[in-house]
Amino acid sequence: MKIILSALTFFLVLTSYSQNKNFSQELFENYNTYQEKTINKRRIKHHEIQPLINSLKSENGFEVNILGKSIEGRTISMISIGSGKTNILLWSQMHGDEPTATMAILDIFNYLKTNKEILQNVKLHFIPMLNPDGAEKFNRRNAIGIDINRDAQRLQSPESKILKAARDSLNADFGFNLHDQSKYYNAEQTENPATISFLAPAYNYEKSINNVRGNAMKIIVEMNAVIQQYAPGQVGRYSDDFEPRAFGDNIQKWGTSTILVESGGYKNDAEKQFIRKLNYIALLKAIQTISKSTYKNIKVSDYEKIPKNDRKLFDLKITNVTFTYLGVNYKVDLGINNIEKDNKEHTDFYYIGRINDIGDLSTYYGYKTLDAKDLTFKIGETYPKIISNSIDLEDMNFEEIIQKGYTSIGLGSIPENIKYTNYPINIINIKNIAISKNNAPKSPLQFGKNPTFLLTKNNQVIFAIINGFIYDIKNGKNYIKNGIVK
Repeated sequence: MKIILSALTFFLVLTSYSQNKNFSQELFENYNTYQEKTINKRRIKHHEIQPLINSLKSENGFEVNILGKSIEGRTISMISIGSGKTNILLWSQMHGDEPTATMAILDIFNYLKTNKEILQNVKLHFIPMLNPDGAEKFNRRNAIGIDINRDAQRLQSPESKILKAARDSLNADFGFNLHDQSKYYNAEQTENPATISFLAPAYNYEKSINNVRGNAMKIIVEMNAVIQQYAPGQVGRYSDDFEPRAFGDNIQKWGTSTILVESGGYKNDAEKQFIRKLNYIALLKAIQTISKSTYKNIKVSDYEKIPKNDRKLFDLKITNVTFTYLGVNYKVDLGINNIEKDNKEHTDFYYIGRINDIGDLSTYYGYKTLDAKDLTFKIGETYPKIISNSIDLEDMNFEEIIQKGYTSIGLGSIPENIKYTNYPINIINIKNIAISKNNAPKSPLQFGKNPTFLLTKNNQVIFAIINGFIYDIKNGKNYIKNGIVK
């Protein structure tokens, strides 16, 4: 009899696993059917999502309620669907420059228009954009400079009051606190970016685990299993140090099982469209496991098996760079990051490269890694001929110019608002070209400075580093996203 029961138990577990796997696979494979095609870039604004929210008023089963307004008067809406007894609250873009989950929520709305069986025992409540003023300027903070996620106690901001009131009125059973984190986080002791990081926030300094927090941990274990199918080894676990001012920690304390989701980096996904897809799949899977109560069978201890978040990634890591300063040769590694800068009214951006670290970086990783062993470091020069008109740049052979040792070109008549160039070279305004003499010698590599230099062999340029990006001259491959204008 025991043997029969064991076989039956094994069959049920296997069947459940197969069903769960099939559900996430179906979500992955059919994602394009539900993706909100009108939103395909991160820097979304309040006025762009409002028509999509308003259209839900006429959709069967959806309720759209205005919870209040931001400091600058933009409406903050909550969209609800379902009739189950278990209330799930999901809020995104508490920080205005963290929009990945907002895009995923818009996709989830499209899914729920025709797939309501997932709502059998739950009612969902979405706040897609809690900080619309911050989103307008792509800022973390709200219009008066407050970090909403550090305002759970004082509730000084209207946005904070709205979130607290929503949680309290619903007495939500589960809460999903949806954020973006830096792309420079990695899964501990690996070169893998922490594409998604999770946390069941602590509700006290002792980091105690009660049923409320334990249930959040169980949901995270399930979501981790889903992400591992499509971004294996790229999940991290956020630090659970208690922050008494934070909403996640307090909402956990107030009795809502709270899951923090942080969207990090993924190679060649600057607009986070693949990470958006992962959010969509993982959130729907979490909703399903809550609706079916299957999370109750998950071990809390499995939560601790998720690798911790670390922050040891660079956009570009260059090893074994040998250079000379004051007659002495030094060999170092370089950690280079490409910093986003706003352009075009916060709707677009360009990159400025920065040397973020110099020295022994053997315990760090890069999205790209380049070994400069046996190559000679050389500072590039400015092209001797001043170009009077930007149109003349179109006919220039930049590969040939770089091969001759030039990494910048002087140009006249540059408008003040032009900060970058799509050409694979840096542009210098002729007003800023000055010949200085008797200056104290400076190291050719400096922390915090723009990384632009050449790596040569036998007097031939093998690689040009322009604004922190690689131009592989030898193989004719140009990875430069943009040069800078200075």
